[in-house]
Amino acid sequence: MIGTVVIATDGSESVERAVAVALDLAERFDADVHALYVVDAGEVENAPVDLRAELRAALTERGETATGHVVERANTGVTTAVREGRPANEIRAYAREVDADVVATGTRGRHGENRFLVGSVAERVVRTCPVPVLTVRQMASDESA
Repeated sequence: MIGTVVIATDGSESVERAVAVALDLAERFDADVHALYVVDAGEVENAPVDLRAELRAALTERGETATGHVVERANTGVTTAVREGRPANEIRAYAREVDADVVATGTRGRHGENRFLVGSVAERVVRTCPVPVLTVRQMASDESA
C-alpha cells in the first residue's frame, strides 16, 4: 500500500518524467503527494559572502516555482515544501517526517568516473533513505545535452 509519495524535484527538465511517473503512481493508489525542493546549502556557502542572501532568495524562488509546477500537473492536492540543507539529507529527513511510503526522484543516468567522484543526489538518496526510492531516468529523446 502506498499512502504518501514524496516527489523530490530540482525544477529541471530532467525531472519532468519523474514527476509524471510519481503523480501517476500516487493517483493509482489515491496517495497523498508532497513536492519537495531543497536549496543546496553547499551551493549557498560556496558563493561570495555578499551574494549569499541574493542566491538563497533566488534558489528559494526557484524551489517555489518547481514545487508549484508539480501542483499544476497534479489531479489532487499537493503539499509543497522548500527546505535548505544538503539535498540528500533533507530529502531523507522529510520522508521520515511525513511518513512517506516512497520517494520519487529523477536522474540523468550519468555514468563513468565523474559519477563515482562526485556522486549524485539521487544516488545518495537511494543509498540512505529509509523508504523505497523510485528513480526515473530521463528518456534519451528528452535529453538536451
